[in-house]
Amino acid sequence: MRGMAGRAAVGLAIVFMWASFASAQTQDDETIHVPKTKTLFEKLIAENKPSAPAPKRDLNGAWTGPVGFIGHFPPYTPLGAERAKLNKSEPVYHLANTNDPLMTCDPLGFPRNIINETRGMRFAQLPDRMIILSQYQRVWREIWMDGRELPKSIDTKDGAPSRWYGYSVGHWDGDYTFVIDSVGMDDRTWLDTSGHPHSVDMRVQERYTRVDHDTLHMSIKIDDPKIYISPFEELTDVTFKWIPNQELEEQLCIPSEGIAYMNIIGHPTGNAEPAK
Repeated sequence: MRGMAGRAAVGLAIVFMWASFASAQTQDDETIHVPKTKTLFEKLIAENKPSAPAPKRDLNGAWTGPVGFIGHFPPYTPLGAERAKLNKSEPVYHLANTNDPLMTCDPLGFPRNIINETRGMRFAQLPDRMIILSQYQRVWREIWMDGRELPKSIDTKDGAPSRWYGYSVGHWDGDYTFVIDSVGMDDRTWLDTSGHPHSVDMRVQERYTRVDHDTLHMSIKIDDPKIYISPFEELTDVTFKWIPNQELEEQLCIPSEGIAYMNIIGHPTGNAEPAK
């Protein structure tokens, strides 16, 4: 009980710290100078140490990448434009009025979990599947390599039900590139912090190329004709670096702390501001 109380006190202290910081920024943004702490990924990139050659057909281990990415999206279809209007991202709407699933600690889902909050992930290869463990929320995906096929239809009478992280199969393209195809992602999830939507019929392909022992490149292609007028490559050759000590952090979104954050930062007076 004492340990829980201590953690709660620390959590609330952090919340109040950010509340004070946000208030000060609003009053005079020019007078606030907060030193930027480098992420592990930024430190490893800056070190630029020489690396051994990449092992063949082996992604095993823990990797770190950028915190988030800015994707490249084609225009919406009419349905996509209507769906996009329903997603109220925090940069556009006051914090109290955003409906970003992240704010209530809902699952990021796929592919958002590899587009945002990618500070750490681990590949674990088994005989019949590849497991990808995400540091954020400590969730995993199973990438089947046993010859099974992806579901032909999603959320239909005879189809498979949509899931937060969908259904995935994978194969090697040569000795250094692992390819993953995924379908069946729950359409309540967003693609990014800007609120780009998707349908349950979206198809996603990931390509992970191990350039050398310490460097991994990731590319993501999305095909969702219901929402976007054409398929597109959202990310191209995004770099991940091998984590030297192979340890992942505990990075969790705690609902109770999220509620406290929203109450203090989102609407400190107890009344949410109307969206403009």
